[in-house]
Formats: sequence, structure tokens, C-alpha cells
Amino acid sequence: MTRTCVYLWFMLLTMTASHTVNGQKRYLERMGKASFFSSAPMEDIEAHSNQVVAILDAESGELVASVLMRSFRFRKALMQEHFNENYVESHRFPKAAFQGHVVNVDAIDFSKPGTCTLIIAGQLTIHGVTRPIETKAKTVVYEGGLRTETTFNVRVKDFEIEVPRLVVNNIAEVVEVSVSFDLRPM
Repeated sequence: MTRTCVYLWFMLLTMTASHTVNGQKRYLERMGKASFFSSAPMEDIEAHSNQVVAILDAESGELVASVLMRSFRFRKALMQEHFNENYVESHRFPKAAFQGHVVNVDAIDFSKPGTCTLIIAGQLTIHGVTRPIETKAKTVVYEGGLRTETTFNVRVKDFEIEVPRLVVNNIAEVVEVSVSFDLRPM
């Protein structure tokens, strides 16, 4: 069983144990997408992963998501190696995780097709450091699920990721992160 599967089952058990109300509508994404983009004077850096797992409880608004850091793919293999070994230290901190909630869950009708904006707030953990984050997610509710996407900025130093002086001009201080899910009922 892969680490992603183990973590997904852990999230499912946690949410089930913490919310025992009957009739709750939960949504699951097993292959969500995450990417980040760093624009710097010397070189732009971009990476993508399609191994994000997420669970949304539409009644309570609780949302959890996780991605293995080693699942990010770069244009250059050397960038990927430096990212994993020198910056995020994926051997020590194998995943990034979000735990939070949809602030405006009471204003959203997940049973009615249409477009809405979710306001999401919670805790983002990267490199073993947890910081609060809030973002807006454009969401399309359709029969059989919902598709949501958001973009937010992450300051590298806020997560104690050290950039060596030699390459400080190659890495932006602020990285743009994009995430998208196609959540289906569980």
C-alpha cells in the first residue's frame, strides 16, 4: 500500500470518527492536481503533481488535503533533485497537508448545479511548519460532484525553507501555488 493510500485511509477514519452525524455528504478526490510556480531573475521554476488526496464534508465544511512532496515533477531532473533533497527535505518531511474548513459552507447548496465561491481557511503544513492560510476557490457544482480550484501565495521563509546564498537569485521569495479537485461523493 502506498503512503498516499495509507494517509487517505487515515484521513477517512479521522473524519468518520470525529463526525458521526447520519446523512452527511462527503466528497473525495484521489488524484487532485497541485502545482507551484516561482518566477525569479535567473530562472522560472514550475512543478506539477496529480497525486493530491482531499476530502470535503459538505455539511460541516471540514476539508483535508495532502500531497507527497516527491510526487512533484519538474522540467529538469536536477531541479527536482534539489527541491527534494535541499529545500523541502522530503526524506524528513514527506508531505504537505492542509486541514481546515469552508467558512461559508452554510451559503452553498451542494445539491444545486451552478458556480459559487468557497472561502477556505485552515492550516497549511509544509516542511514541518504549520501556518494559517485563507483562500477563495472557484467551484462548479454539477450532478455527481464538484470541481474546485484555487491559487494562493506561499512565502518560502515562512515555512523555514532555506535557500543557499549561491542560488538565492534562482528562487523567488513568494511561490504561487495552484490546486484543483474534482470531488466525487463518497
